[in-house]
Amino acid sequence: MRIGVVNGPNLNLLGIREPDVYGRGTLAELETYVGEYARAAGIESRFSQWNSEGGVIDELHALRTWADGVVINPAAFTHYSYAVRDAIVAISIPVVEVHLSDISKREPAFRKISVTADVCVAQIMGLGFDSYLRGIDTLQAHVKNLR
Repeated sequence: MRIGVVNGPNLNLLGIREPDVYGRGTLAELETYVGEYARAAGIESRFSQWNSEGGVIDELHALRTWADGVVINPAAFTHYSYAVRDAIVAISIPVVEVHLSDISKREPAFRKISVTADVCVAQIMGLGFDSYLRGIDTLQAHVKNLR
């Protein structure tokens, strides 16, 4: 199985940006942690991080021919990017949305809303780095059920 792990804007600043919300681990540490977990499960993974909406969309398009599924943390794009939502629909492979923090307990005016969750297999949040591991587990189970 192959999965793409796509991270949205500002996640390159993990460990620096609001560590009380997002944790003290860096993006490189996250990729190592998740990559080792995937490898132990026999999964090939590819990681990317984009600060631009177009980068996320281009990566999703590229993954449609390489990956069996995607774990995505759209970050701020979660709350308003219908373009990212449309790309998730367009690639026709399963996608699991993950978040480090629990967005349902964040700023009430906008962060509780996800415009991408309803086109994903599942939404997992609030577990820090482990949100990605549960995302992989969910994606793997979903793909196995499709076969």
